[in-house]
Amino acid sequence: MKKILVIEDNISLLENTAELLELSNYHVLTAENGRQGIEVAIKEKPDLILCDIMMPEVDGYGVLQVLNQHSDLSRTPFIFLSAKSDRSDFRKGMDLGADDYISKPFTATELLNAIQRRLQKSESIRQVFAKGIKDDNQLYLSVSGEQTLNHFIDGRGISNFKKKQVVYFEGNHPLFLFHVKKGKVKTFKTNDDGKELITGLYNSGEFFGYVSMLEGATYKETAQAVEDAELISIPKSEFEELIYHNAEVAKSFIKLLSHNLVEKEQQLLNIAYNSLRKKVADALLLMKEKLSYAQPEGLHSIQLSRENMAAIAGTATESFIRTLTDFKNEKLIDIKDGHIVILNEVKLKNMRN
Repeated sequence: MKKILVIEDNISLLENTAELLELSNYHVLTAENGRQGIEVAIKEKPDLILCDIMMPEVDGYGVLQVLNQHSDLSRTPFIFLSAKSDRSDFRKGMDLGADDYISKPFTATELLNAIQRRLQKSESIRQVFAKGIKDDNQLYLSVSGEQTLNHFIDGRGISNFKKKQVVYFEGNHPLFLFHVKKGKVKTFKTNDDGKELITGLYNSGEFFGYVSMLEGATYKETAQAVEDAELISIPKSEFEELIYHNAEVAKSFIKLLSHNLVEKEQQLLNIAYNSLRKKVADALLLMKEKLSYAQPEGLHSIQLSRENMAAIAGTATESFIRTLTDFKNEKLIDIKDGHIVILNEVKLKNMRN
């Protein structure tokens, strides 16, 4: 029987929730404030924790921060229950490592479904890790890296980011591995004059934010949604344990790191030595690969601000725009309603310095 700890200072809600969970065949522990909840969690080691945010003595955020410092509790599924519904409250909870966030008032079905999903995922992770630890010479050879990553992503909550909304800032400590479910994200650095250099572009199905996590350092760049995006966040603790115990997953991220290193070296070489025309041509081809939308005629349309495009090319916006005009006159591209359509990819690839 799974053990669930409910931390809630509203006694009526605490009793009703406990009764619902007991009727659903869970063993229920209760605490009427954050400090008591921490004590019960450390002593009883529950399988899942439901916690209110606004409580006396220690609030829900404080409870989660304290429990994250205990290695035997840091991976325990943690769900916030709160009447606070502002996006900033939700983001703060998820940034601290919460697995889910349920707004009050909630239905019995809503609560039970959330609990079931988190317990199932936690059990799956435990079984996979147990299997890997049991046979050190065959770390997850029966489970491919792609399968395991897909399993980690499947069923997780999705965070919505508006266009130009920052996912994380340079200098932040990494708490999550991010996966782009839908939309597009860029990473960039800014110099003292405020000029951007885009260091990465991420499309649906791609991961980002893992480099600093693997280095054990703060983010060296800022991540921002290029358009409305849906992102999945995998807590740092789960990612690290997966990397350490799954050779195939580790190999997958080593390949990603190697690929990123090659891309960045090539980008620096292009910026340092290529002509303006070559820089713009290469940037268009990169955007075509990463950010374009297919057109009915088989052509590709790029929808991005000129400032972002210039940042990818590593050139001034004015110079970039002038070169686009030249390319349009040469019928290498077309510009429709601000969107760039690539007409002659071969000539762009073969652009001379």
